[in-house]
Amino acid sequence: MEKRTVLVTGAARRIGRSIALRLYQAGYQVAIHYGGSEEDARATAEECGSAPLFQADLEKVDEIRRMFREVEEQLGSLYGLVNNAARFRRRDPLEVTEADWDFIHNVNLKATFFCCQQAALLMKKTGVGRIVNLSSLGGIRPWDMYAHYCASKAGVIMLTRALAKAFAPQITVNSVAPGVILASSEDPRAQDLIAATPAQRSGTPEEIADAVLYFMNASNFVTGQVLAIDGGLSQR
Repeated sequence: MEKRTVLVTGAARRIGRSIALRLYQAGYQVAIHYGGSEEDARATAEECGSAPLFQADLEKVDEIRRMFREVEEQLGSLYGLVNNAARFRRRDPLEVTEADWDFIHNVNLKATFFCCQQAALLMKKTGVGRIVNLSSLGGIRPWDMYAHYCASKAGVIMLTRALAKAFAPQITVNSVAPGVILASSEDPRAQDLIAATPAQRSGTPEEIADAVLYFMNASNFVTGQVLAIDGGLSQR
């Protein structure tokens, strides 16, 4: 069987890299998107069997459209999209500027929508597709110093549900909502969240990747869902 191609945005490092590796290990052909981290992206691509690379500034819709044209030209079709690329920044809501708001929302929400749109246009040509959007525990629970971020990720959750209806039955749209996934254990705020987590630990990028793989493999009877991978923290 011809390998199914999945484009992963922000796949150069961290969770995106783990998702790309997990999908490749599961037999998918992975396409790697990156913004500015070219060296890391090339390293990830090599680990994924010399996967094709696609560079785009996701803040710009014209670049998103150009990237998906290149995907079609080089790969022919697209089975899956993982919207992983995102930004995260702490700001007191009384100090958030328009630039702060746009910095978060241009990638976390606007780019997620237009990547979904362009991917769905490709997927409809083959009649099947799987889209997985990474939201966040911050889209489920409010964090006082991250109001603009929480709003963007709550938007991703509602966008997922709306597009699941709009793109059915051929294309499924689901979301994975990570809890505390630490790159470093030194952040005292993160330690407070871990202490409140029923699982009593942070999660791993590999656990997020496994959830993405579940949605990528699932039938079209699984759509519009949000799966929190958070050690039970969203239930507290």
